[in-house]
Amino acid sequence: MDNNQNQDPNQDPNNININLNEMVAQGAYCNLALVNHSPSEFVVDFIQLMPGVQQANVRSRIILAPLHAKRVMAALQQNITNYEQQFGEIKEMEPFVLGQNNNVQA
Repeated sequence: MDNNQNQDPNQDPNNININLNEMVAQGAYCNLALVNHSPSEFVVDFIQLMPGVQQANVRSRIILAPLHAKRVMAALQQNITNYEQQFGEIKEMEPFVLGQNNNVQA
């Protein structure tokens, strides 16, 4: 049986149809990410940290192969460059350290 038998001849084989259900489309607000790695994978925990609360909740964990982690990093860098060209530089603040008083005073 020919594997291409059921494919639309006009469809680009590099196109991927991506489904996004309503629950995933809502997204999850996160204001902290922790990244760890092993020889075979990168693990990114996206966390919602509420001010004045000592408990933080992991909202999502993404596990990536090293090559995909590098591709995500490049895509983020390109999008940050595009964003800053359109809206101006993103100003960095003091590094956030868990357990420290991270209040910013104007």
